[in-house]
Amino acid sequence: MSKSISHVLTVLTFFGCLTAHAQTLSSRIVDSVTQKPIPYVTVQLKKKGVITNEEGRFSFLMDANISETDSLFISCIGYESIKRPLNEFKESVIYLSPKAIELDAVIVSNKQYSADDIIDLVKENIDKNYVTDYSKKRLFFRESQYNYLNKTNYTFVKSTIGALNKKFLDSVIRSVPKQSNYYTEVLCDLYGNYDKEKQKLKIIKASELYDKSNELDLTKLEEKFNLIIKANVKPNSYFKIKSGFFGTKVDGEDFDEIFKEEIDSTNAIALKKALEDKKKEELERKTNFLKYRRNALGRRMQGLFFMEDTDLDFITKSRKYRFSLEEYTYMGEDAVYIVDFESKGAADYKGRLYINSDDFAVIRVDYENVKPLKKFSLLGLSMNVYMGRGKMFFSKGSNDSYTLSYLEQEKGVRVGIRRPLKIIEKNKHVKGRNKQNELSVKLDMATSAINKQEVIVFDTESITISQFEAFKESNNVLPTYMPNYDPEFWKGYNIIEPNRAIREFTSEDENVD
Repeated sequence: MSKSISHVLTVLTFFGCLTAHAQTLSSRIVDSVTQKPIPYVTVQLKKKGVITNEEGRFSFLMDANISETDSLFISCIGYESIKRPLNEFKESVIYLSPKAIELDAVIVSNKQYSADDIIDLVKENIDKNYVTDYSKKRLFFRESQYNYLNKTNYTFVKSTIGALNKKFLDSVIRSVPKQSNYYTEVLCDLYGNYDKEKQKLKIIKASELYDKSNELDLTKLEEKFNLIIKANVKPNSYFKIKSGFFGTKVDGEDFDEIFKEEIDSTNAIALKKALEDKKKEELERKTNFLKYRRNALGRRMQGLFFMEDTDLDFITKSRKYRFSLEEYTYMGEDAVYIVDFESKGAADYKGRLYINSDDFAVIRVDYENVKPLKKFSLLGLSMNVYMGRGKMFFSKGSNDSYTLSYLEQEKGVRVGIRRPLKIIEKNKHVKGRNKQNELSVKLDMATSAINKQEVIVFDTESITISQFEAFKESNNVLPTYMPNYDPEFWKGYNIIEPNRAIREFTSEDENVD
């Protein structure tokens, strides 16, 4: 470690703990007036940046090229920017002061545009301001899933299989977790353009944080259910599942596929087949993990507000919205128009746009839905996508065009079922109505889920089509499972700082394999 680096680290001891291989500065940014943390603050060091989380926290990986005279640049819309050498930061908390607005500074440089004039200029400059060519993006992707079992009512009607009684069904209800959380984090390189069909992904490191004990409880319950079925059904039976006007056929042998017999390790042929099956399942898991993350990122890129087929159509289909110029502010030294938008009736969203007054680029978008994004109800089944909100931030590159720097999207869904359910065993070799056994209940259940996705782009590098085509995806990186949050896992990497819910997450059973 060089002498200059050691001196910087001494000055910045308040920024966090250090290792022999990597140095990370960490802090919290708060409003100097309200003393409240400021989220979404941009923190840059030598043209590389991070963003504060919802609690105003950030961490920044420092490499060996850092000098104590290098300047840390901190900026946020509506606040005075800070640009000072690292050795001048001496406090444990960084304070930002609200910036006074001088309207003349904005009005002198541009005539007094109306809100509609500004939106028209945004549309005119989209192709110049936002480049959608092929690139390689180094980014960090966090997905948080919160599941809730809101209602678990049912009425037991009858069962001709003794073991499938009300007591067993009550145990089923008790075994289903009323709430479960799942987090996954991925550091990766995303290759391609903004078309989700032309995306490739290289995963560098990944983690999964959830409670495996819930998963095992449900597995044991499924095992018990299948043992009951096997012990009570006759050969060549199949099941007719009826709910209202619909029916589904399930062969009795299908239950054998769910839980296979244990393999005798002395049987070489059986053991070889088991190992081959295990290898196949592992490869499929790797492929699915990478594919799901790539597809999720592709949808986010294709859904940016300036894309042609985006659902966030407040610019591309501006006639559906009403715009109002609310005020002026600053992002660093750049004057910014603040324009609010709302639906004229048919549109789904309302929100706020922050627009650079010089080149009319939208540098930030905040939006939320004003009505359900999807709603379905038929024959006792219902679904309601009741929440869709998010943020997008864009930063200007050396070529004067803008690229995505941060994205946050949150969706909420409610699902309900209120209808009768019958599971009927039938057998084609039995004469008459060939009904053997039956379980009949009336269901009244409801679940809800909130999915939150965050993307921070650390670096964007232009690439050619041939470079994109030459890159081959590899499925050799699997997420590391964590029963509890491990602050050491991402040491040495730039990420979005975890919020309190993630930092304090613990599993019920830490010994689950």
